[in-house]
Amino acid sequence: QVQLVESGGGLVQAGGSLRLSCAASGRTFSNYDMGWFRQAPGKEREFVAANTWRYGNTYYADLVKGRFTMSRDNAKNTMDLQMNSLKPEDTAVYYCVLRQRYGGGYDDLDQYGYWGQGTQVTVSS
Repeated sequence: QVQLVESGGGLVQAGGSLRLSCAASGRTFSNYDMGWFRQAPGKEREFVAANTWRYGNTYYADLVKGRFTMSRDNAKNTMDLQMNSLKPEDTAVYYCVLRQRYGGGYDDLDQYGYWGQGTQVTVSS
């Protein structure tokens, strides 16, 4: 049984930073693409970042590129998302995800079969 548990969300002022963490269990973490999605109130879930297991490449949504940094530690089965220069529009529930299918792009949420419960990030102006 795969479990993904996020932590580290909270309330921060615009321009501030937060670090989200994800702890994974139930599978060999190192053999899967992992990533982060987010969902703002009234909006669809959207891609934030992904790391591919085979070559270790990391991809970011244009909206967060240069501000967010994703890292993973396969030995500890953990993954982090360092978020800097936060903006009010970054307010959302952030989800840690593990990829289950490889029929689409890394930014396609349908490729990710395992999701954490989500952690709320609120950025005040």
